[in-house]
Amino acid sequence: MKRKSWRIYIGLLVLAVMALFIARFLLSGSSTAPRKKDVVNAERTSAVAGTADERMVAPGPGLVAGNAIVEPRQPSTKVASAVPGRIAAIAVHEGDKVKRGALLVQLEDAPERAALQAALYDYEKAMHGQRKEDVEASISDAEAARARADLSAEALRRTEQAAKGGAATADELDKARQQAESDRRTFDASESRSRAMVAGSRYEDIAAARARRDQAKANLERLAVRAPIDGEVLQVKYRAGEYVTPGGDPLVVLGDMSALRVRIDVDERDIGHSAAGDSAFAVADAYPGKKFTGRVVEIGRMMGRKNARTDDPTERIDTKILETVIELDDPNGLVPGQLVTGYIKGSK
Repeated sequence: MKRKSWRIYIGLLVLAVMALFIARFLLSGSSTAPRKKDVVNAERTSAVAGTADERMVAPGPGLVAGNAIVEPRQPSTKVASAVPGRIAAIAVHEGDKVKRGALLVQLEDAPERAALQAALYDYEKAMHGQRKEDVEASISDAEAARARADLSAEALRRTEQAAKGGAATADELDKARQQAESDRRTFDASESRSRAMVAGSRYEDIAAARARRDQAKANLERLAVRAPIDGEVLQVKYRAGEYVTPGGDPLVVLGDMSALRVRIDVDERDIGHSAAGDSAFAVADAYPGKKFTGRVVEIGRMMGRKNARTDDPTERIDTKILETVIELDDPNGLVPGQLVTGYIKGSK
């Protein structure tokens, strides 16, 4: 009986609690509308102390906005080496202004310099002929070869006569013939070289020597990395003593810093609201409240992926954009590669 009474009491208690919750729900109403205090709290925004609000300011009426990046007037030029090698010297520093053709990086070139010196010597020799002493020595060699050939021919004649009388064996006669033939061939070669030295170099020899000289110069010049444009050194990525290979990081990055531009990623929904010549401006977190004014100077011809991306994890990166470039009136304070927000005062 006691167990049954306890079960009854517990059941009544559970029913009472359920009835209490049901009553409160019915009294409060079934509306899903947010409470007034929740709406007020949601509208409040507060920046964390010591940090900036990273949200992009919403564009006003008639403005087209987008994330953007600062770049030189012309896209930066990444200068690399055409051949592998070890860096002997870096001829520039970041911030230097250079002219087209100026030396930027010198690779080690001792073997190539030696090859050029040898090619220059051969070319000079082909152009001016042999020295007098070399010509005279060649003539003397030819005369000596003639004398040996004459002696061998005379020895062969005597051996042939002796063989007819039985005073010389067939083996001795064969040796005499081989010696005479060898000395005759040596004389012919010496005489040909002597005539060539006396006559001087042929046109073909001079052309071949000139080609070897030019090739040696080109091989040496390829080890000197030079500036392809006038500009400013924005970045030097290597140090002396490091080994470089084609296809790796560029040695030096150059840019035309005479003017800076801002490349804006314009969303595909907004591409019909701007045109070349429209007024524009950019804002940067580093300069709160300052506008860098300019105008649109270039609009892309093909949609593409975003170039300027923020660290916002909620940012969509799969949207299509059209690159639009504005040239700034006074970019003082901005640097290439800096992320900014661009605004275009659309005329459409």
